[in-house]
Amino acid sequence: MAKATGISKAVAVGIGVITVSSVCGLVLMVVMFQLEIEGNPPLVPPTPTKPQVIPTDLPTNLRLFDYLIPESYNVVLQPYFYGAITNNYTNQSFFFTGNSTVKFKCMKDSKTIFLHVHNLNVTNVEVKSDSNEILKSSYTIHYNASNFLEIQLEGKLSGNGTYYHLFTNFEGELFENLNGLYVNRYTEKSKDEDEEDEERFLATSLLKPTDARRVFPCFDEPALKATFKITIIHRPGIKALSNGVGDEYSIEIHGEEWVVTQFPTTPNMSTYLLAFTLSDFTSKSIPAGTYMHIYAHREAIAAGHADYAAEITHPILIRYEKEFGLKYPLQQLDQIALPDFSVGVMENWGLISYQESGLLYDKETGSTFDKERVATQIAHGLAHQWFGNLVTMRWWNDLWLNEAFSTYMSYIGVEAANWDLKDLIVLREIQSAFQVDSLNSSHPLSMYENDIQTFSEIIELFDDVTYSKGAAVLRMLSSFMTETAFMRGVKTYLNNFKYNNTVYSDLLECLQKETNLDLEGFMSTWIEQVGYPVITIITQTGETSQEQFLLKPGVGHNIPWQVQITYIKSDDLGLKKDLLKVNGPVRRPHFQLKDEWVLANINCTGFYRVNYDEENWNKLQMQLEENHDIIPLINRGQLIDDAFNLARAHRLDLNIALNLTQFLVNDTEYIPWESALKNLDHLILMFDRSEVYGAMTKYLRKQITGLYEHFEEYTKNATIPVDYTDQLNQVNAISVACTNGLPDCIEMARSLFIKYKNGTNRIHPNLRRAIYCSAIATGDEDDWEFVWEEYQRTTVAAEKDKLRYALSCTKEIWLLNRYLEYTLDPSKIRKMDMVSTINYIAKNVAGQPLAWGFVRSKWSYITQEYGAGIISLGSLLDGVTKRFSRDVELEELKQLQRDQDKNENGFAARALQQVIERTEANIKWVNENKQNVKNWFNGQL
Repeated sequence: MAKATGISKAVAVGIGVITVSSVCGLVLMVVMFQLEIEGNPPLVPPTPTKPQVIPTDLPTNLRLFDYLIPESYNVVLQPYFYGAITNNYTNQSFFFTGNSTVKFKCMKDSKTIFLHVHNLNVTNVEVKSDSNEILKSSYTIHYNASNFLEIQLEGKLSGNGTYYHLFTNFEGELFENLNGLYVNRYTEKSKDEDEEDEERFLATSLLKPTDARRVFPCFDEPALKATFKITIIHRPGIKALSNGVGDEYSIEIHGEEWVVTQFPTTPNMSTYLLAFTLSDFTSKSIPAGTYMHIYAHREAIAAGHADYAAEITHPILIRYEKEFGLKYPLQQLDQIALPDFSVGVMENWGLISYQESGLLYDKETGSTFDKERVATQIAHGLAHQWFGNLVTMRWWNDLWLNEAFSTYMSYIGVEAANWDLKDLIVLREIQSAFQVDSLNSSHPLSMYENDIQTFSEIIELFDDVTYSKGAAVLRMLSSFMTETAFMRGVKTYLNNFKYNNTVYSDLLECLQKETNLDLEGFMSTWIEQVGYPVITIITQTGETSQEQFLLKPGVGHNIPWQVQITYIKSDDLGLKKDLLKVNGPVRRPHFQLKDEWVLANINCTGFYRVNYDEENWNKLQMQLEENHDIIPLINRGQLIDDAFNLARAHRLDLNIALNLTQFLVNDTEYIPWESALKNLDHLILMFDRSEVYGAMTKYLRKQITGLYEHFEEYTKNATIPVDYTDQLNQVNAISVACTNGLPDCIEMARSLFIKYKNGTNRIHPNLRRAIYCSAIATGDEDDWEFVWEEYQRTTVAAEKDKLRYALSCTKEIWLLNRYLEYTLDPSKIRKMDMVSTINYIAKNVAGQPLAWGFVRSKWSYITQEYGAGIISLGSLLDGVTKRFSRDVELEELKQLQRDQDKNENGFAARALQQVIERTEANIKWVNENKQNVKNWFNGQL
């Protein structure tokens, strides 16, 4: 149970009972009267009856029975909080009451009704037939993983499509736990400069994946779509938002003024896509046919921080309408920036919610990267309006149909906002997914429905496999069947299943109509099996084979993928294709070479790694050093990433991978540098607590000097290059140069930071994160305190994020410990930033053991406070254990796993198994390669 704010649960319920008894009847009368005027007669609730615990025949699993089908909901919510505490209002009440009528169809005779409810006090239940006959009933709430509200009838429901109406009264608390319907605290600057900032409150919702049941009793599964008519009764001075354009009017209840906002009936949709926000935010209108606004706190709107989002939303929307062949189906498209929100973007239909840094952009302090993030987040959220909202996966086992499509399509959507990011999908999605999917404890894109039951099992699917591997597989499929045919099939898919639910075979069926290729044969293993292959090409014989790539040596599933191998050769740079369907080895004469080299998986269109015989690796290295431009840009990054990971998996001599980094002294492109730095970072994590690190630092300093000097004039003049990837690489140059002790870089960062402390911040926003970090790493307590004060002072979320990261860079142990404690205090570090802040500290070699010890000691609290929400405990475990390569660290992880099993706490179970598997692989690899790594780096000096 999450910690309540303002009042305890017992007090809240007590107040709720008293309040409900005195005003609920009047409120319901007023609201229901209004509904009756509209021709929708109310269902009058009976006298509340005490719920009874009675014997039941529960479903055999945690899924609802499929013979009760909801058709429509009529939901009334009344939150009692005030948006601001003034002299007139001193009693802040963080709770809400409500009622719901759901019309459902019964397809089989039954004496029981099962639906969902969680953390609500249900005070009344009534079941009526479509002819208005009341069915006598009793009910019980199951306080377990099922979250079932079970209603037992004295009579029975008749099947064959008979309609019934279920009415419930309920009350609940508004917590601050970032899920369900919850409270945000934030501050607004006072109009009087002499007065302190004003504390304000808003309520908002995050219902994905299974938290609509925290707001009202409902059939809370994605396939049980229905229409929703929402009415919200709230305090004056607050604006209510939901999934449509609201109609407001005032009423008086017991001498108090209230406002009723009624929203139009929604399209057929899943419960998790409902949204409710109550705040005193203002908005920026977007000129378009649809009602479109950007909502944020008053100060941000007044300062123009919503202008960029308003500028690009409509072009991206139009691009999607053209690509998908379907108009956006709702009248309204609002977007809101929330102070405390646990995910980057939530695609509620018609009311998309964001973290502030994902929607607001301040052109004075914002970096180009902040601006791109806004564009990417908006593109992702808008893509969901079709993928997930209009067409929804039937069950969470096919979550990738929502998230992979939205991730992949966002790279297309941002083009309408003048961002060309398509090549970056290799770094951001493919290489990220490779890491997780190289573990035995990964999971297939599409799993069996019965394997995904509990909240913990559902929440673990929100990972790099679902988002990033899914996007990579869609990109591969598009290349395989051509992008034109792929998009035609996507249009058919969306049109055929709009307002309905799908499984992945529905998608393949629509795509198959656009090609003569065997898509089922090609795609089944990529979707249904865990992992991905490594393709090995032996150029002396032309033998080609495949097997599952595993980071930790073991036995894979031995099921062959169908792999389209695209390739070029040094004597013929024209693109060629070959389809490999078996494990092999099979002889391919075109891969049997004497003096030439071959390069496979051009532009990484396939989701696989490539290994070669040592002779071909050496030829590719020589080509990179002689003229790296002959090798396509994306493949320069691919070669480095494949080589290092093949070495980690004991499939390639590590020296070959290390040798591939030498050509970078002559390459200033971002993709190869970023690939190299990500992989060298793994070496640093393995060895920065050992004697190997000194030689590594010297090598990195030598290699980065040329790149740093390439961008030095820009840096000195507080300017940035024109090309976006050059801007990214400028930051790489500064970050690596300063971290590895390049004197010019450290002096530059220190000089600019001192000017900043003296009141002149000439640091370009692109460079602030890197320069702040360097200054804090080489600075003292006063520098840290200065940045902490700046963090507290600034109201721009993106700037706060840069400062929050910089605070983790100090080498002072006591400051890092203090910072860790701050993560448990939402008044210092917002709840949504807890995980990333701890991970920042763990990235610091001085902070890693502190962060791990902190997480271990607070694990019970963290899982209790955050485990019930969508905040990623898996991400936390991943971040604080990246350095783990010692037996004692492995034993500590296993002890945590044993404690989890003993307490029957399923939170982050797969993530915990994944970091254990990764640690086992690291231990073996370090033991085998430590001396070799030391010798290689010493040899470079």
